[in-house]
Amino acid sequence: MAHLLGAEALHLEYPTRVVFDSVTLGIEEGDRIGIVGRNGDGKSSLLGMLAGTKEPDSGRVTVRGGTTIGVLSQADTLGDDVTIAEAVVGDTPEHEWAGDARVRDVIAGLLTDLPWDARIGSLSGGQRRRVSLAKLLAGDWDVIALDEPTNHLDVEAITWLAGHLKRRWPANSGALLVVTHDRWFLDEICTETWEVHDRIVEPFEGGYAAYILQRVERDRMAAATEAKRQNLARKELAWLRRGAPARTSKPKFRIEAANELIADVPEIRDTVSLQSLAVSRLGKDVVDLLDVGVTYPTADGGTRRILSDVEWRIAPGERTGILGVNGAGKSTLLGLISGTVEPTEGRIKRGTTVKVKSLTQRLDELEQHWNDPVRVVISGLRTSYTMGTGSKAQDLTPGQLLERLGFSSAQLSTPVKDLSGGQQRRLQLLLVLLDQPNVLILDEPTNDMDTDMLAAIEDLLDSWSGTLLVVSHDRYFLERVTDQQYAILDERLRHLPGGVDEYLRLRQLQEAAPASVTKTDAAAAPSGLDGAELRAAQKEIASLERRIQKLTDQVDKAKHALADHDQSDYAGLGDRMKKIGEQESEIEELELRWFELTEQIG
Repeated sequence: MAHLLGAEALHLEYPTRVVFDSVTLGIEEGDRIGIVGRNGDGKSSLLGMLAGTKEPDSGRVTVRGGTTIGVLSQADTLGDDVTIAEAVVGDTPEHEWAGDARVRDVIAGLLTDLPWDARIGSLSGGQRRRVSLAKLLAGDWDVIALDEPTNHLDVEAITWLAGHLKRRWPANSGALLVVTHDRWFLDEICTETWEVHDRIVEPFEGGYAAYILQRVERDRMAAATEAKRQNLARKELAWLRRGAPARTSKPKFRIEAANELIADVPEIRDTVSLQSLAVSRLGKDVVDLLDVGVTYPTADGGTRRILSDVEWRIAPGERTGILGVNGAGKSTLLGLISGTVEPTEGRIKRGTTVKVKSLTQRLDELEQHWNDPVRVVISGLRTSYTMGTGSKAQDLTPGQLLERLGFSSAQLSTPVKDLSGGQQRRLQLLLVLLDQPNVLILDEPTNDMDTDMLAAIEDLLDSWSGTLLVVSHDRYFLERVTDQQYAILDERLRHLPGGVDEYLRLRQLQEAAPASVTKTDAAAAPSGLDGAELRAAQKEIASLERRIQKLTDQVDKAKHALADHDQSDYAGLGDRMKKIGEQESEIEELELRWFELTEQIG
């Protein structure tokens, strides 16, 4: 493969520390490289030096003659007075850019919800970010360097971006450099991973899962000081092998080696113990949404319906991820559960022992501590926090929890306002956990987190014994910490037996349906079946719906009945949980058949 660009003996330092010392790298045609590492270790600086937007203190970057490099930085460089059209395609005549399949693909993937003639100054920060990304991708580049491209993108847009980058260049041509904390994205597009740490750049073959395996092997041979980091990496590898088998075909590593490494690693969560503890803390009832609907008034005096006929009985110990496009009603749904939003239809029933806490995208919990050092903030908190269950339970002080969340002793004297965004986010989570809620709502909790910190937070949540509800565009995090997913589609809450992949499929069907087709039209539309086949399918659908409803009621009653069972009888609890699991598996199979039949009918 032909050489595109390289770095020789790069050195970079700031007044307080050396970031890189004698780093030498090469990038070839066909390389798809993900750059990972802790916040502050120099990922963006490395990307800038390689892309030519930042000068090293010494050393040099060489670029093959004629090679073009496109860069997406974290800075907003768009002018407020230009339109989206001018920003993306410049003064190119419409017949030219409209005839370019790549430009049309970029616009359809990123900008369909934005007016083409809108001024940049009228857009939100997230919308401006999408325009910047579209402007870059509309160009013709040999090398593309992306710094946190998935920020402000939802699950659909991230999936589109991964697909676009995979098909953008022919095989063994072009090159991609990407800095991102989105581990699913790294696994999906990267053939090589560079870890930035301790003034060096260490290359690993494959995407994120392959990198984790190789890092575990490296850490097993490292000094004892690496033991804590090794355990988190091994636990994450265990999930990658056990919880997401579809991923294991992508990285190029030996499956036998992975199985050997995780042979002594227990399941990431002790489900039975956590469930029984959740029941003992919450009782039978958590929050039930019964035929709930929400309508908001609009500026023109009308109304807008956000949610309709939502029926959701949240069980003790449930771990659920919620998906939906921006504006679909995810925040409204969370508000109904937390009590900050009242329904306009239906009713909400809450258990008497329920204590809900939310980790929001705002930093409300930190405002009163803004000028206080971290040690002062934690000194006023409870003296201990119990993690885990049964024989694995341990009491941790706030200081020990801070250490698990990546704070050093030196940072304890730092005022909250001077912490990085990721550190503030972790401190916010600590304050929420130490308030001992039994229902925890996480709204986009992964913002400003590096991959190691995300792994540490996931580890912390694995031993949290309550009901967990998560909204996140980080697909890896969502699948890692929750056991099931729901989506808000067409104002209704829908269970997703097939997880995120099913959500993306349903969204494609939703987008493909003509906007002019009404529900009445759809009911009258011809299907792929006719006559006896159609009647048989309709009869089976009705039967499936009755069976699904019956099983769902049985599962709900069984979960509530756990509260009356002897909490020390782990064998009995295990048998009941096994039966519940079997019923839930049957529900999933029936729902898949229901989806299949409804699609055939049309």
